[in-house]
Amino acid sequence: MTVELIIPLFVLVFGLVIGSFLNVCICRLPKDESVVSPPSHCPACGYQIRWYDNIPLVSYLLLRGKCRGCGVPISLQYPVVELLNGLLTLAVFLRFGPSLTGVAMVLFCSSLVVITFIDLEHQIIPDEISLPGIAIGFVLSFFLRGHGWLNSLLGILLGGGSLLLVAWSYERLTGNEGMGGGDIKLLAMMGAFLGWKAVPFILFTSSLSGSIIGISLMMLQKKDRKLAIPFGPYLALGAVLYLFYGKLLIGWYLGLNGLTVG
Repeated sequence: MTVELIIPLFVLVFGLVIGSFLNVCICRLPKDESVVSPPSHCPACGYQIRWYDNIPLVSYLLLRGKCRGCGVPISLQYPVVELLNGLLTLAVFLRFGPSLTGVAMVLFCSSLVVITFIDLEHQIIPDEISLPGIAIGFVLSFFLRGHGWLNSLLGILLGGGSLLLVAWSYERLTGNEGMGGGDIKLLAMMGAFLGWKAVPFILFTSSLSGSIIGISLMMLQKKDRKLAIPFGPYLALGAVLYLFYGKLLIGWYLGLNGLTVG
């Protein structure tokens, strides 16, 4: 096996291992539990998971998706999170190479994975991730080439401020809260890592995808038209699209209208 294959394979495995830890965060953060102690265990029978039963993807397949202690099915979420984070880590490496920017974007994408799955299940975005994420993204901006602290600061202000304005306007018009503070802090974190130019793109793509899926779900729910849909996963989707394809998609759109990227 050549070096050209060994290094990407190592990066993929590293992402899978980190994904295993992300599962711990996803399960414990909403319960305000420590992500360090106690060791991983079966929530049904308390069986302490041995290291050979905690190998990303492999253990799930060998155990046929069941706990070794009690035989209760293991949630499919575990291998999905591991595989998703592994592929994202590999994609970041192939895009940015072994650089500080690559490390920063791996941290960013891993945070989005945790936020997405917590928001899907509990409809909350933990401050334990978004608030430190804002600070970390801003600090890293001083060291990332082609990014800059001002770009990051404007991203924080535009990201958090735009959704804060939307939430305030909606509440004034309807008298109901339409967007939680978690989404506001999440978009501010995205602005810190990706800069202010990413914010309009993320808002557009997340609103578009959220509207399509939301309307489809409401059409399926004929009895109850009031459906609470977490917005965090759509923001995460928009951020990942911008990270890998933002400039390409923006250039394509401007080209359709006879414009050029400045």
